[in-house]
Amino acid sequence: MLKNELVRQLTVASFLTLIGVVLLGTCAPPTTVVQTVEVPGPTVVVTATPEPTETPGPKTLTVCQVGEPESLYLYGGSYTARNVLQAIYDGPIDYHSFDFQPVILEKLPTITDGDAYFQTVTVQAGERVVDITGEPVTLEQGTQVFPDHACRDAANPECVVTFDGNTPIEMERMVVSWTLKDGVTWSDGEPVMADDSVYSYELACHPDTPSSKYICDRTFSYAAAGKRTIVWTGLPGFVDDLYMLNFFSPLPRHLWEKQLRVTPADLLSRVESTRQPIGWGPFRITEWVQGDHIALERNPLYFRAGEGLPRVDRLVFRFAPNADGVVAMLMAGECDLALPGDGAEPLLPFLKEAEGQGLLRLVTSVSDQWEHLEFGINPVATYKRPDFFEDVRVRQAFAHCIDRRALVDEITLGLGQVADVYIPPEHPLYAGDRLTRWTYDPQMGRALLAEAGWADGDGNGVLEAHNVTGIRAGTPFSVTLLTVQGDAQQEVIARILRANLADCGVQVTVDSRPVRDFFADGPLGPVFGRQFDLALFTWRNEVEPPCYLYLTEETPDQGDWGRPNASGFSNAEYDAVCRAARMALPGTFEYRNYHAEAQRIFTEQLPSLPLFWRIRLAVARPEVENFTLDPFEESELWNIEEIGRR
Repeated sequence: MLKNELVRQLTVASFLTLIGVVLLGTCAPPTTVVQTVEVPGPTVVVTATPEPTETPGPKTLTVCQVGEPESLYLYGGSYTARNVLQAIYDGPIDYHSFDFQPVILEKLPTITDGDAYFQTVTVQAGERVVDITGEPVTLEQGTQVFPDHACRDAANPECVVTFDGNTPIEMERMVVSWTLKDGVTWSDGEPVMADDSVYSYELACHPDTPSSKYICDRTFSYAAAGKRTIVWTGLPGFVDDLYMLNFFSPLPRHLWEKQLRVTPADLLSRVESTRQPIGWGPFRITEWVQGDHIALERNPLYFRAGEGLPRVDRLVFRFAPNADGVVAMLMAGECDLALPGDGAEPLLPFLKEAEGQGLLRLVTSVSDQWEHLEFGINPVATYKRPDFFEDVRVRQAFAHCIDRRALVDEITLGLGQVADVYIPPEHPLYAGDRLTRWTYDPQMGRALLAEAGWADGDGNGVLEAHNVTGIRAGTPFSVTLLTVQGDAQQEVIARILRANLADCGVQVTVDSRPVRDFFADGPLGPVFGRQFDLALFTWRNEVEPPCYLYLTEETPDQGDWGRPNASGFSNAEYDAVCRAARMALPGTFEYRNYHAEAQRIFTEQLPSLPLFWRIRLAVARPEVENFTLDPFEESELWNIEEIGRR
């Protein structure tokens, strides 16, 4: 489960003051041009230094980002290393425009093409398998398994085989193969081999390596089949929807193991792996000055060098502690690209004004994060309050009462998108015409609330219960909205929601909690302890549509307080199609159809109300070319080899 990571917010006024101070202190008076950028609040003088006429010679691209990497080791680094790693290693698989794309592989394997298939094997007591819960276990008496990938329904007795302890059983396992492109070499001139991917697998799965062992634990074998082909075989019973991603990014066995003779534990601290790793990508590291910058130069052995790539000769990364810091560095002429990461939306008013003055180019895309209103449909028994949201008509009324377009305009200056469901309209699995779309229509919202038994009998502007099942007559529709303390944007959203719902006769009190308390697991945490009326927070999506967020079995309770379905929503039809979607393989009709059906039911039943898609933003100087953002690429520099400067 992914819970949102809340970042430090900064008001536009304080950011503008910072920019003015930084720029006035860094630009030389004899060559300055003063430009005034007018934004709400105090007038700010932005001092920009004209670009000198560029003379022929090496081109440098300087990137400012939030945070300096702790390490560049693939299995021991940090999130802040992602952009530098993209420059060292190109791929091996990109996720661009909601589609996986091979980079150093000839193609991605598919069931249709036959380079991914199911193999029937006979398993006996003592062998490793994956049981019906998806966990790797040793086969013993009483173990329950799915022998057939097409029948994985624990509720169907015909799909489940229980091992009797003696009689061998037949099970399917997945076999997947990849072939490296010919001509891909390490920056030291050695060819990238299939055995380098096997070495990476061995490192990732070693107990001394602090990496996820999920795939390792479900792997029967990972082996080279020739110089450029790798074959992964899963444990019997393990069916992985994202099987094409089970390729381990190569690491240089010839250097680290054979030449330097380092152990997996050593690699966590060795200079050769943490600060100067070699790769096959467009750049290679030349210098790392701690606390200041990392410098890289063009890799002459890059396998796409014949295409004139990369487009710059030198790449420099510089670091700042926060979003306003990296933008200030760009405005001061210290970098060509500023990557502020999450939490940069409060800077939008300034950035739009600066863009209008020609000082920068604002680059945006919809992000992988959706802001939503979580309904407390089924709270824990100890949380005593009326069941306001058990009736779907009430949830639908809220969808009509809330002006989500106003939220998009207020928070993202219109750059975001209203959210209908948990994947954006650009996603290839977006259900389109199957979805129920709830327009802003307070009159319709009031009508649905009246139909559900809510009316303003005393004329005070707040609805009361009148013949509402399970709620005492006269109970006012008065609820509490949980938000995160200190989050300026949530304060704005809460203000709009409260005003919108007041127009529909619903009284909302805002309760802001410290972030650690808000997101704490139950039973103490209010949200994931299911002790709330309404809650406002962001989900960050993974690769596949996250219908699982509202499965009945994902409801947090005494068995597991870490589950994501804080609403307590439970719907048998939704459960069935979401489970089926998660069991189907990508590319099949079943996969598309079940995911579409899950979205249809979601938008009809509204276990939560998606509000809007947040934006991903970066800032570039006007002369930077070919820089774009992608919603789901981990690195903003996913196409670093293509980015250039005029």
